[in-house]
Amino acid sequence: MPGVLIIEALAQAAALLTLKTMNLTIDDNSVYYFVGIDKARFKRPVQAGDQLILKATIERQRIGIWKYSTQAEVDGRIVTEAELMCPMRRKP
Repeated sequence: MPGVLIIEALAQAAALLTLKTMNLTIDDNSVYYFVGIDKARFKRPVQAGDQLILKATIERQRIGIWKYSTQAEVDGRIVTEAELMCPMRRKP
């Protein structure tokens, strides 16, 4: 599985975490952006048939931008980790 798809999956998991934790909803006038990635590490390849377990933790939230610590695991081993930043905004 390409690393960019793993990072995208982690960003989506982080978005779901925010929506659930903050009791928020996204309507047709809201959009959730993936705006930053830091400290991305790809430790092992992910093969077809592997079960990818996604984990995200909210590290902080400031002025509507959330920062997350994320990990993707296969068989209990970390295959990818990264710090992600995502804001939710209203469409103009």
